[in-house]
Amino acid sequence: MKEPMEPRFQLSMRWWLALVFAVITTVTAIAVAELLVWRAETTFRERSERSALWYVLASADAVTTALDEGGPGPDVDEVARRRRLSVFLFDSSGAVIGAMRSNGRELMSVPDATRAVTSALDGRRFARTYDSGRTGVVAVPIRSHQAQVLLAFGPQPGYGDSMTVFKDQVRLAVLGAAALGAAIGFVVASLLAARLKRIGAVASAIERGEFTAAPLRPRFGDEVGSLALMVERMRARLQGSIERLDNERARLERLLGRLDQGVVAIDADLRIEVANTAAARLLDVNSLAEGDELPDPWPPHFPLRYFAAQLFAPGSALAVERVTPAEGESYTVTGVPAGRFGTAMLVITDMSELERREHVQRDFVANAAHELRTPVTAIKSAIEVLQGGAKERPEERDRFLEIVERQAARLGRLSHALLILARAEAGDLEATLEPVELCAVLREVAAELPADDAPSVEVDCPEGILVQTHRDLIEQVVVNLATNATKYSGGSAVRLSARRLDGTVAIDVSDAGPGIPLEDRTRVFDRFYRGRERDASGFGLGLAIVRQAVRVLGGTLTIASEEGEGTTVRVLLPLPPVAEALR
Repeated sequence: MKEPMEPRFQLSMRWWLALVFAVITTVTAIAVAELLVWRAETTFRERSERSALWYVLASADAVTTALDEGGPGPDVDEVARRRRLSVFLFDSSGAVIGAMRSNGRELMSVPDATRAVTSALDGRRFARTYDSGRTGVVAVPIRSHQAQVLLAFGPQPGYGDSMTVFKDQVRLAVLGAAALGAAIGFVVASLLAARLKRIGAVASAIERGEFTAAPLRPRFGDEVGSLALMVERMRARLQGSIERLDNERARLERLLGRLDQGVVAIDADLRIEVANTAAARLLDVNSLAEGDELPDPWPPHFPLRYFAAQLFAPGSALAVERVTPAEGESYTVTGVPAGRFGTAMLVITDMSELERREHVQRDFVANAAHELRTPVTAIKSAIEVLQGGAKERPEERDRFLEIVERQAARLGRLSHALLILARAEAGDLEATLEPVELCAVLREVAAELPADDAPSVEVDCPEGILVQTHRDLIEQVVVNLATNATKYSGGSAVRLSARRLDGTVAIDVSDAGPGIPLEDRTRVFDRFYRGRERDASGFGLGLAIVRQAVRVLGGTLTIASEEGEGTTVRVLLPLPPVAEALR
């Protein structure tokens, strides 16, 4: 979602609202002042015109008397000088009676003279002032048989000074009103800003996810109070919703944390939204926090990030891949496409244990088939000899019955050892280790090896060597190594030896045969592997079982061989605690 842009200009409400109040008050005051000035000037002018009219009317009687007594002449001029007026007389046709100049002023210089005379001839009085009432023109009809209109022009007291004083006072009033409006606006804006600031603080806390601020308590039921009440209700509801979401998220995290499968939710940028601890363990990272990039732990074998990116492609479907990054490790990765939600899911399942158990089960069958073949064959051969007539000869019968008994006992121990080996490999059982007298084991193995047409077996073991091991398993190890050595010794003697070596016991099985080629030496312990010179009738399981048993017993296995000089296989096993202390 696109983030809202910050405003270009930052101006507090108290200042711009105070400015608005000041402008409104100033405009209103100016309008009222203009109206007052116009009304005052009109009133002053009307009063000045009435004063001029009454002054001229008072003079008109004297002019009329002077006309009736002597006509236009010195008497009329005397009245004009005494009244400080310029007086002009007109007949009924509008023609001037007498001189065109009166009291030092020409008739042509009198403003609005024609209109004034016309108005007086129509029976209406005409009065006008000029220059802020300092001069005036008055025309009135008179009752004289010689003249019908009297036109007078003269100075007046004027009202300019009064208007100047009035305008100055009006200006002061306008300035005072503007200042008062700004002050009122500042106070009102400050009160509104303080209320809105409290609402804004709560809204900002809600934006940050904080819901513990002091609750809003509107004092007035106006629009701002209603807004505060709605914000408070919204905060309470959001707090409840977020608490419920947090509880659901916590429950989901607990549920995911209990899963053995790794669950990872990612966005289109391949960043983590949700991941459980199993996912971090399976992806071989310390932790997977929200916002971290999705790791890519198996780049040579499986590009996980590329696989995840395909889940955001249009029309992508559920995908399942098998990953085997190393021997003994196997995973399935299930990808759930994002679709319209914008979040894809990865489910990682560790299949290593399941495959190991299946592998152990297969190994057990193969091991059992391989190991049980020798005693079963020996028992079968002894029975065939007995049935062929040896039972009639007591010495032969007893000898072959002893073979059957010995091989049957060996068969029981072998079966027990194979079961223990299989269960230990599967992780269901830890092989019980105990001190075992090693020389006795080596001599028993040497005695049980076939004697007919087989190379001799020598035992070199000092008495009293104890080893910390499982007797049946170590017997199987020595039997398999000795059997393999006699088979490929080329007729030379096979030597079984044991000795203490740096806190361990070394068991060596040596032969002087042709040795193992270099290309086969690193693979002789692999299951079902047979080198070029090996017996084709075997299954290639003997040495594989040896390696498996030695690993279960906690030992190590090495091989030294040179072509034409024989082979020595060494097994290193730990000394028992008592023997180690006495050493």
